[in-house]
Amino acid sequence: PGCLLQILSYLGACDRLLKQGYEEGQVEEAMEMFQYSEKKAAEFLRLLAQFNDMGFQQNEVKEVLLLCGNQREKALEELVMK
Repeated sequence: PGCLLQILSYLGACDRLLKQGYEEGQVEEAMEMFQYSEKKAAEFLRLLAQFNDMGFQQNEVKEVLLLCGNQREKALEELVMK
């Protein structure tokens, strides 16, 4: 039963993130990267979109956000220095 609850929780989290307009592949990747923490995945996706809008390369942004633990200011400093 615990496994089923985890699956349902994961699907619910993915559904909520998809409804916010994120792509399915990005949602699944973010959920895996953050051990299925919806809160951390949502923050990652939000920052990823922000930095993409600023013109930074998505692969660089992903790497920096992971290294900086989703800390926006620290990640921005790293991206600007690259």
